[in-house]
Amino acid sequence: MLRDVLRKPFVKQSLVVVSLLPFIWLFAAAFLDQLGPNPAEYLIRSTGEWALRFLCITLLITPLRVTLKMPEWLLFRRSLGLLTFFYALLHAVCYSLFDMGLAWNDIWADIVQRPFIAVGFAAAVLLSLLAATSSNRVIKKMGVVRWRILHRCVYAIAALAMLHFFWMRSGKRNYDEVIVYGAILSALLVWRVWHALQTRREKTQS
Repeated sequence: MLRDVLRKPFVKQSLVVVSLLPFIWLFAAAFLDQLGPNPAEYLIRSTGEWALRFLCITLLITPLRVTLKMPEWLLFRRSLGLLTFFYALLHAVCYSLFDMGLAWNDIWADIVQRPFIAVGFAAAVLLSLLAATSSNRVIKKMGVVRWRILHRCVYAIAALAMLHFFWMRSGKRNYDEVIVYGAILSALLVWRVWHALQTRREKTQS
């Protein structure tokens, strides 16, 4: 029953609509001046956290597919990955516009001089590569093997994003959410390694 529901086009469409609600709320709250005493900081922080949340959800798709033996979950992975990129892009735009005033020389100097900005920039570049190569046409042109190798960078992106988040929160010594997201991403990474070892063992025995 659930498998049949997941195949329905409206499910993916509903997922995208629901996933855009945080953006709509932030936009409306900014327009109505409801983001508190420091709207720029609120926007930068919130868009970054939503990008991290969607990254966790995207990485959860494969474990769901394997453990529940439901390949239908893969129908949502591309959309979730692009939503992760969307919120990460908003995060970068808010930082560049509100924090740096689109002063590109200052932005580059910030990337070079501040490690937590540098790792965030590296994660954004890698995420952009994955978003740019997510279409079926690009996959066909690259070849499935090379495409899969490239998209394994998502785990490097997760590590860089967590390091960026940790360094950002270390200034205020607020690590509660860092621990939560770190535990989730660590569990997903451990599962991935375990699954890869299991798959290799099964191929060796067959």
